[in-house]
Amino acid sequence: MSTAPSTRPEGLDALSLVAILVTIMFWASAFAGIRAGLDVFSPGHLTLYRFLVAAVALGIYAVVTRIPVPPAADLARIFGLSFMGITLYHTLLNSGEVSVPAGTASLIIAAGPVITALLATRYGGERLNTVGWLGTLISLGGVTLIVLGSGQGVSFARGALLILGAALFTSIYFVFQKPLLRRMNPLHFTVWSLLLGTLPMLIFLPGFMGEVRAAPLSAHLALIYLGLFPSALAYLTWTFALSRVGASTTTSFLYLSPVLAIFIAWVWLQELPHLITLLGGAVAVAGVVLVNTLGRPPKTPVPEALKA
Repeated sequence: MSTAPSTRPEGLDALSLVAILVTIMFWASAFAGIRAGLDVFSPGHLTLYRFLVAAVALGIYAVVTRIPVPPAADLARIFGLSFMGITLYHTLLNSGEVSVPAGTASLIIAAGPVITALLATRYGGERLNTVGWLGTLISLGGVTLIVLGSGQGVSFARGALLILGAALFTSIYFVFQKPLLRRMNPLHFTVWSLLLGTLPMLIFLPGFMGEVRAAPLSAHLALIYLGLFPSALAYLTWTFALSRVGASTTTSFLYLSPVLAIFIAWVWLQELPHLITLLGGAVAVAGVVLVNTLGRPPKTPVPEALKA
């Protein structure tokens, strides 16, 4: 897999598709892994543990391969994006999953592609047509159905809103990293992003070692898995794909995640989703599909004489 910045026209080629599907598989499994970890760790300590593992793995790689330090201006931008897309996203997601089942959390996060499409429309030069806006409303209606229609109480609704906030922050992260990826090696961006995104998590250090010492082996294995695969590896494959394909197109594949996440949560945690959750999720996913298939006007072909 080449890691040099891509100058090719954006399009979903086979290599990008493989990278996206690898990412989706690991991210889908993360919802169940988080729920398993929350049986032992607090949300903050779970976030810190997961990304310390990822940071150590990527830090060793950075030293061995001598990944260069970006210019100060780019480093500041990476930190700002990583604070939202790594620190806040995972802290909010883990806090939300205290009261929200893994499969349900994945359905709420499925609103992320619509949020990304809206941001890309406003700031990334992409456009939505009438069908696209209709799909956006449908998707948000589905999320509302999950949040308000489950009848699981105030704690569930609060957790669901935290997860919806996580979807917002990760969408900002995906859309606004694109300019950096045009001039940075995507692998280098990912390494620095996860390292810088881990730094603010050190606020959760008090009490961390006590929970680590008391945790059973199964919890450690779950957190090491989360750190190495849904974090270090999956962010590398995702950023690689994002550097080659538009943000809204790439994130449209996230609607596959709830299907995998619900199945994994059923096998791993024996979680069976409520009917209202499945209904709301189906509505939300239908809206996402509508936005990303019929929601954009066709691009005007670029005359051959104008292509570089």
